[in-house]
Amino acid sequence: MELILKQDVENVGFKDDVVTVKNGYGRNFLIPQGVAVIATSSAKKVLAETLKQRAFKEEKLIKDATKVADAIKALEIKISAKTGEGDKLFGSVNNINVAEALEAAGHSIDKKFIKVEGGNVKRLGKYNATVRLHRAVIVEMTFDVIEESK
Repeated sequence: MELILKQDVENVGFKDDVVTVKNGYGRNFLIPQGVAVIATSSAKKVLAETLKQRAFKEEKLIKDATKVADAIKALEIKISAKTGEGDKLFGSVNNINVAEALEAAGHSIDKKFIKVEGGNVKRLGKYNATVRLHRAVIVEMTFDVIEESK
């Protein structure tokens, strides 16, 4: 089943992409949730015209996202966490903690656009995360998990 996505869907595609999904997934989830519409020939023509008009705005969004990406790369983010024996953490550090640290540094990024390598961090040290600012701008950043001062 061919669908046009109205918004980004994890592991399927981005907004305004024409994607092919299984019939049940499209009919029972994507369309009722208002996330996608059926890709008829007329809907495809409307999409093509919309994309033409949006190309200029898209270029500006990419420039802005690139500026933010450069700023994020320059940041040294340190996340403090309570530790137990050795370098093990009580709990874990994940994308939510990275989003909060970026917010404190002045960059508001939704947690769903941040992926920490390995999922959850459970030890002190240096780790990597991937931040998707735009479909064309993805930045790799590093952060340190340090012991919380007592």
